[in-house]
Amino acid sequence: MNSLEQGNAILVIDDEESLRNTFQFFLQNQGYAPVVTASTYEEALGEISSRRFDLIISDIILGGNTGIDLLKRIREIGLSCPVVMITGYPTVETAAEAVRLGAFDYIPKPVEKEALLKTARLALRQHQLEQGKRQAEQEREKYRAFLETVFKSVTDGIITVDNNLGIMEMNPAARLLFNELQPGMADQKTIVALCGQEEFLPLKKGLLQVLKNGHESSPHLFECRGVDRQKKVLSVATAPLKDGAGGLAGAVMVIRNMTPPEPLPSGRRQRFHRFLGSSDAMQAAYTMIENVGRVDLAVLITGESGTGKELAAEALHEESHRKTRPLVKVDCTAIPETLLESELFGHRKGAFTGADRDRMGRILQADGGTLFLDEIGDISPMMQLRLLRFLQENTFYPVGQDMPLHVDVRVITATNVNLKEKVRSGAFREDLYFRLRVIDVILPPLRERGDDILLLAHYFIEKIAPKVGKTINGISDQARQLLLQYPWPGNVRELEHVMERACILCQGTTIATDQLPIEITAHHLQPTPPIPHAFDDRLAGAPGLLASCVLPELSPTERILQALKKAGGNKAKAARLLGIDRTTLYRKIRELNLQLSDSDL
Repeated sequence: MNSLEQGNAILVIDDEESLRNTFQFFLQNQGYAPVVTASTYEEALGEISSRRFDLIISDIILGGNTGIDLLKRIREIGLSCPVVMITGYPTVETAAEAVRLGAFDYIPKPVEKEALLKTARLALRQHQLEQGKRQAEQEREKYRAFLETVFKSVTDGIITVDNNLGIMEMNPAARLLFNELQPGMADQKTIVALCGQEEFLPLKKGLLQVLKNGHESSPHLFECRGVDRQKKVLSVATAPLKDGAGGLAGAVMVIRNMTPPEPLPSGRRQRFHRFLGSSDAMQAAYTMIENVGRVDLAVLITGESGTGKELAAEALHEESHRKTRPLVKVDCTAIPETLLESELFGHRKGAFTGADRDRMGRILQADGGTLFLDEIGDISPMMQLRLLRFLQENTFYPVGQDMPLHVDVRVITATNVNLKEKVRSGAFREDLYFRLRVIDVILPPLRERGDDILLLAHYFIEKIAPKVGKTINGISDQARQLLLQYPWPGNVRELEHVMERACILCQGTTIATDQLPIEITAHHLQPTPPIPHAFDDRLAGAPGLLASCVLPELSPTERILQALKKAGGNKAKAARLLGIDRTTLYRKIRELNLQLSDSDL
């Protein structure tokens, strides 16, 4: 049985019952089913309205109506199935009218069996072919509409050009982008006209290369400026456009706007001096620094290692009336105790062995400006007393001099230890504490800054990737999630080291989880211990997350030795393993009086 004969519904219409039954028998015997019969025009219309037919065979004479009337009605209601007309009195006029109305064929009576079956077979085959054609056209139209929707909806700019650099299509995103660069730019008809300005020549160059070699080009970044003269960074990728027969019909160019977002509305700042962050915690810090900077009082900056205390000191100085005068910085832990007094107050020639000339101290260097004393919580009791006297009187004695010097200096100090606890334990003078803490600025840890983590991560990528010869466009969703979940015991400084490592290891254009250190990728698999505010104190009794993962339940001395051993003696690397600043590690080594030998490392 022919596949065309299976599942084809046929309607036979004739007022002669014997002829209806004969046609039905012939057709059913060939396997056509169902074969339905009707004796009148009205009965035929009822059958047509109740089911779908693949073929209609109708006598030309139907009582008070004709087969021509039926054919007209069939076309009026939009049926596309073939119609075969049968008559015992054929005329040229009747045949012409039937053909004009779309009848498939015209068979005179008496109808022979073979003629009926042949006509039915040909009509059904043509109907099936026409249905397949219509279905293919519908699918093509559906696919074309889908592609057009995608073409119009995608946020990247898409431009297709022919082999002569004529612009064939440009989606709305591309038109918007080019009109932002220069009004009317998107109305150009060729790439030559579109890329008339020198800064847009990379677009033309990329297209010519693809049209020449027929190979897709890697995305590349270039800078340009819009009508507002604001810099834009565009990522451009170009690929050959095939013609469906293996030939080259042109090229397609995809342009993505990589320009950093505009500053946040409603007064929310993303940048403040050298700070970067838009979280609520940083907005509060910006406001505090802005207000405190204008007041010429002593300021104590507190926060965990790596939160940006030095940046805060710089911002306070820039916000003050002293910003045109020097900002002198002193890291109290980086200078040996025996030299700190001379470093701060200066000395006269011959004041002590080795003092072969006068030395101006940091306090005098800062006259009229700002003196920033970092890690103030670690100075000795003797230095605490000398500093207190200086703050009370604004005068000081260089080592070896009897005459006091008067200076106009604003003092800003910083610490990552809990000075209140040091005051309670007697390790820090209470009167000095209150002299230093006239106003305090508290910097939030990175784990409390939300999406600032990603903002800073992208900033570090932009800064580091070019230095290591990489083109990195972003961070995968999984890596972003891990960065947001990690508690960052080393804060912004640790994040910078992590992104530097990731940029070096990255082989593509996107930072993935493989490029993140194990303490970040494994963090979500283990419980997170609480992280104290005074991060530096964790080394002495409450190990941080990273330290506890790498160096479990050891004494402070053992933890330092283990970290140094794992780092091969590299103190900066050991400090990162412990989750503390390098200067803090130096201070702890001195406090614990560790004498390190090669065997220890």
